[in-house]
Formats: sequence, structure tokens, C-alpha cells
Amino acid sequence: MSIKLIAVDLDDTLLDNSLAVSARAREAIAQAVAQGITVTVATGRMYRSALPYARQLGLDVPLITYNGALIKAALSGEVLLHRPLAEDVAHEVLAFSRQRGWYIQVYLDDVLYVTELNERALYYETIAGVKAVPVGDRLYDLPGAPTKLLVMAEPADILRIQEEVQARFGDRLYAVVSKPNYLEMVHPAVNKGAALAFLAEMLGISRDEVMAIGDSHNDLDMLEYAGFGVAMGNASERVKAVAQAVTRGNDEDGVAEAIEKILGSGLTYFKN
Repeated sequence: MSIKLIAVDLDDTLLDNSLAVSARAREAIAQAVAQGITVTVATGRMYRSALPYARQLGLDVPLITYNGALIKAALSGEVLLHRPLAEDVAHEVLAFSRQRGWYIQVYLDDVLYVTELNERALYYETIAGVKAVPVGDRLYDLPGAPTKLLVMAEPADILRIQEEVQARFGDRLYAVVSKPNYLEMVHPAVNKGAALAFLAEMLGISRDEVMAIGDSHNDLDMLEYAGFGVAMGNASERVKAVAQAVTRGNDEDGVAEAIEKILGSGLTYFKN
């Protein structure tokens, strides 16, 4: 068995706590590419937020963004897959969030829309490296089908909000916690695992030849799909439980270590 495709999450996985890719991680990825392995990112981030990291790594591949709702080539910009939320569902979610008093963001045509540039919006701009567009109350009836909606709340509240959304909308959307304070909502058929399966099939790569590395609940489907799933040392116990291996944390070059050991000694390293 050999690995031909590696999908790596960004936040709290490839990126360290300063949101940077270490020199060691860059080198490990370059070595994998040199050996003929396709390396891509699989992130909840916007395409425009993920693209600078792909360029920094020299990756000319399709990028899995918005938790798999958009797969778009890094160099040509060709859209290979786009599954936005249904417009009517999105408007219902927005109305519900407004009624509940939640802070919510809209991602439409790879543009981030907010009501105002408040503390949460400015925080998100810093993390994502993108500028938000404030539109006031027009946020709640923007025309078009958004790729994603995101509720930001205190970690103590986010699971309750997820339960409320799931109870209200059921299988009309997929609601997943990507960070302790983020609830992301996408098309019900969207997740990183489905996107990775789509990409692997497009590249003619079997499931057994796919490696995925992640840390959060929105990585679960990807780790379960991959023939070889690796959880970060900083991942929750739930995420570690579905992985075949656990590497070091994101601030300890965990991604670099996992890739190096795959390249150096194969899957047997992780079976010890």
C-alpha cells in the first residue's frame, strides 16, 4: 500500500498557533510532491483565504474549501465542484438566527458579508486574512445561494446552538462545529470526506491510497474516508478515536512529522 494523495486541514493542523506554516512542514510537503504524491488542503476556510497558503506551498492542485462545498483549482481557478446551500434554506436560517439574536456571517461568491464590522467580524478578518463587507440588515435577504453560513458564539453556547439548528432544519443542511466558537452550515451533502472522495476519484486514486490529517469535528468525515487518517495531538478524543494514528500537535510540527514518517518508513511506522 502506498499513499498517493494527502489532504491536510489548515487551522490547528498545518498552521501553528501564529497561523504560519513552519519551514519543516513546507519541506515535508515539498518532498511528498517530489515523490509524486498529490498534496492539497481541506479546510472550512473560504477559497480566497486558503489560496495564499497553497501558493506559499507551491501547490498547483484543486483545493477543498468551505468544508468541501467548493473544490477549485489553485492555479487556473477552475471550479470542479460547488454545492451551495439552497437559497430558501439559507434565508430561513438567517431569519431564525436573527430571531435568536445570533451573530452570523454569509459567504456568497467567495465574499464574506456581515451586518457590521463589530468585534467578532474584525476577529474573523484577522484569523482568515480577508476583508468582510458590512451590509447592515441587507445581510438577511441577500440574493443568491450562499456557499456557507457561520454562527460565531461563546464555546459554552455553540453546541446548544448546533442542536437548535439541527432540530429546526434537520437534513436540509449540514451543521458542524469547526472551532469551539464556530458553527458552520453548508449543503446537506457537503463534508470534507465527500469532497476528498470526489477528488480522489477524479485523480484515479483509491481510498486506500489517501491520507488525511486533521484536528476538529469537521475533519471527522475526511479521517473516516481516508485509507489512513491521522489526528493531530491537539485534537479532541472523539477525533483521535476515528484516526489510525495520532501525531504531534499543530505547534509541534505534527503535520511535518506525519508526512516525514510516511515518506521515510511507510504505514508500518504508525502500527507500532
